[in-house]
Amino acid sequence: MKLNQKQIIFYTVLIAITTIIKVVCAPRIEFSGTTGIIAIALFAGFAGLEKKQAFLLPLMALLVSNLVLEVLFRLNMFPFAGFYKWQFIEYALLGFALTGLGMLFSKFNTSGIVLSIITGPTVFFLISNFIVWYGSRQTMGYSNNFKGLMDCYAAGLPFYRNSVLSTAILLPVFVAANQWFVKQKPIMPVLK
Repeated sequence: MKLNQKQIIFYTVLIAITTIIKVVCAPRIEFSGTTGIIAIALFAGFAGLEKKQAFLLPLMALLVSNLVLEVLFRLNMFPFAGFYKWQFIEYALLGFALTGLGMLFSKFNTSGIVLSIITGPTVFFLISNFIVWYGSRQTMGYSNNFKGLMDCYAAGLPFYRNSVLSTAILLPVFVAANQWFVKQKPIMPVLK
């Protein structure tokens, strides 16, 4: 299925929104974890796209936002780089696991959105923090045991809270806006 002009505009706007959110929120520790990327990955599963397009949308959003961060970092306008070690795992997790989760839950309408809001950030939190602990425990100061892993999860809880909140706000907005703008259907039937 070829994307039409409305889809291209809509998906470009989604990518721009998530990039802006990442640029604004990421450097402030109290807002870290606030992101639209998880919502885009889940939304891509709900959007009814072909699998290739659905998996590509969150990857494009992640690539564009990280590219913007990298450019800003190199211009000394951002506190950290957009590209880093182990990032390919984040791309795989967001691009495939969470989009697949969105596809699975898309069959359940409103309850699928609610399940996605809870499950998507939770899966991302559990896997990404395990990867941080496993790959960086020496540099991050976590011990090489269960307690070290639990310490890593505890340190990630503020990020988790923010990712759940941002997904709870953005996923329903993305789904409803897609229904209205791209599909030109009333928003309320989505909420059955």
